[in-house]
Amino acid sequence: MVKDVLRAVRAAGFTAYCFIENEYKGDKIEFAATKDVDVFMQATERLDQSDPFINKVFEKDMAAERASDKFILVLPAGISGNVELGAAYGMGKPCYGVGKPKKTETLYSVFTQIFPSTTELAVWLQNV
Repeated sequence: MVKDVLRAVRAAGFTAYCFIENEYKGDKIEFAATKDVDVFMQATERLDQSDPFINKVFEKDMAAERASDKFILVLPAGISGNVELGAAYGMGKPCYGVGKPKKTETLYSVFTQIFPSTTELAVWLQNV
């Protein structure tokens, strides 16, 4: 679904940043856009929080988030996605969700809007 959201955003003439399209090189692991995202995520979870690789990915993601105009989170999301949502909201970014949350969360009130599917997002993007 993440790739579908990226296609919809770009088809509407907007730019998009997503970590799955980046390449990350580290001493213990690395990631390229052609590799399996789930395998990469599991490998990063095994690293120590102080590993320089973790900080490198964090800095790149946060720089992109600071430079963005809006934040879109594909739901359901994991802990990292939800933390990024909070950061975007704290930066004053309008936040949008796409998909169905696993459960009701009071903090999902930070969303300006949640689109049930990529189709609804694409229609909205064409009219923004």
